[in-house]
This record gives sequence, structure tokens and C-alpha cells, in this order.
Amino acid sequence: MSTPRRSRPTMTTLFNNLKVKLTNGNAHRDDVFTKAKNEKELFPITNPEVDGEECLHDCESCTVKYPSKWSIDEDDQVYGHINGWSTHLLVATGKTDWVRDVSDENGSVMEAVKDSNIQPTNGKMMLSACNIPLPNHATSHSEGTTVLLLPSFTYIDNVTPTLVPTLIETAISPSPTNTTPLTSPATPSLSPPSPLPSLPAPLSPRPCNHQALILLCSQATRDARCGQSAPLLRRELERHLRPLGLHRDMDDNRPGGVGVYFISHVGGHKYAANVMVYRRGDAGREAAAAVDGSPAPEASQCIWLARVRPEDCENLVRFTVLQGKVVKPERQLRGGFDRGRGLTSW
Repeated sequence: MSTPRRSRPTMTTLFNNLKVKLTNGNAHRDDVFTKAKNEKELFPITNPEVDGEECLHDCESCTVKYPSKWSIDEDDQVYGHINGWSTHLLVATGKTDWVRDVSDENGSVMEAVKDSNIQPTNGKMMLSACNIPLPNHATSHSEGTTVLLLPSFTYIDNVTPTLVPTLIETAISPSPTNTTPLTSPATPSLSPPSPLPSLPAPLSPRPCNHQALILLCSQATRDARCGQSAPLLRRELERHLRPLGLHRDMDDNRPGGVGVYFISHVGGHKYAANVMVYRRGDAGREAAAAVDGSPAPEASQCIWLARVRPEDCENLVRFTVLQGKVVKPERQLRGGFDRGRGLTSW
């Protein structure tokens, strides 16, 4: 019996095989990350023997208080119930509150992202409206706005709704993700921080020079508690950042500071206040912003907290923002990622 002839591959098959090879060659190495077993494994936890007794106490000088009738869920276990994400896009709107679903805002970049046939190829993108001011006194997104892409810490200017597909294809899809391993001296085979992408005009990338970002949910149209808590927390956070020289106004992009931004709905309002801390470097191996022209470090961690109160802010700055540690993991930690340790909560 003669051996059956093997059919020649079609152009579709060849294209699909090539697509798989290209995708695998640009993989983000999810395989080297593991899911943390519990809230005490994901991030380092403060230890009074190392960090001092201060880590056990709330701020005593805090005069900012939540409303007397403040009430949230104190019983649920909050850790491990958030969905994983790969990148996070903050869209400048100049507002602190938005329509209930920000992707329904007519004529906005957020709406264009929702309606786009082009989606990121490097995983799920979280989308947030943000109170970063619109550039050049613009009054609408059709005139161009700024977006901030994480974890790459990259601003991209001149983004309009019609340019969203180009933004996704040329800036977001090739960007590092929350599960892209960080460069380490012990693992030289890993890629160094990516340089700023070369984007088609008028899209214009520039580095975000902050050492950390503190994102506060402020969307009162989803829950009044978020609209109440965000400005109070910002005031108290700034009180502790200023003496350290870390406070930055909205238009201050000097290296090494901490940006405090309001963002739209992130879920879990019954655990208000929700706070996300993106920070460069990992605990014990702090990464300073590059000063020699090489790419600045990307975000190493995102520490997502719940039930944050004004009296938590001092230790949040001292230990979480500056050192990547969690003070109250059982009560407050919802999840996040640590690229330096190869861990996620999902």
C-alpha cells in the first residue's frame, strides 16, 4: 500500500503558524509567575521587630475623619476576589466623578476603547477615567487628551477617540504587562526595561517620572462613600508626603515623587476606601529612576487595598509606598502583583 501523500499547508495554515510563533516569541512569561497562597505570601508584611512599633499603630496626629455615619462591610474576606489584569490605562479627563459607566461617556476615549474592534494582544486591559487635567486647556477628548499606561509608567499625549485603535496596536499591545518578569542581575537573559515606543504621529510618548502612584476611587455616581473618602484620603496622604519631599502636583513630573490621582470605579465599594498603589522597585531592592538616559524602571508592584481610613495614611506612605510592605493584610489586602517575586493574587 502506498503511503498517503501529505496535503500541502494552505496560506491560512501558514499564517496561523507564523502568528503562533510570533506570539510565543513575544510572550510575557506568565509561566514564571505563581499565585500567592494567601494574603500573607503576596507581599512582605511589616514586622515590629524590624520596622518598629510604629507599624502596629494608626496615626495619632490624624485630624481627618470620615463622616460619623460611615459604614462598610467589615466581615468579608477581601483577599483573592479580584480578576487578574495585564495593563492599566488611565485616561485624563480633568474630572473627579463620571457617568456611571465611564465607557458610556459620549465622545470619550473610554467609549472608543469599548467600541474598538482592536483589543490588546497582551492580555486584559483595565480602563479607568482619571482626574489628570486635559492638556492645553482642551474641552473635549476630540481635541486630544493624555493617557497613562501601566505598568510601563508611560504618558502618551494627543490621544483622540479616532486614534484609539492605533494606540492599542502600537503602544498597549507591545508594552510590558503585570506578569512580564523584571530585569535582575541574576537573570541577565530577561529583557531590560523597554525604551519608549516609537509611535505614529501625533501620538507622543513620554516617561512618567513618579516613583509611585496612589490611585483612589472617587466615583460618587457608583457609591457616595467613594466620593466622600477620596478627597479626605488625598489630603491626609499629601500631609505625610510633603515633609518627605515626595508630594507632586498634577503638572509636576519631577523624578522620584508620588502622584495621588482619583480614578473611576474599580469594584468592591462596600469595602471603601479602595486604594491601588503602583510602585517601582521591590521591597529590599529599591529601583531608582534612571538618570543616565536609559529607560526608567517599570512598576514592580501593584498593592490593592480596601477599607483604608485616614488614620492608615501615615503607615501607608511609610511602609507600603516607600517599602512595598503591607501593614494590615488580613483586613485590607485585596490582591495585586509583585513582579520582583513572581507572584500574583490570581
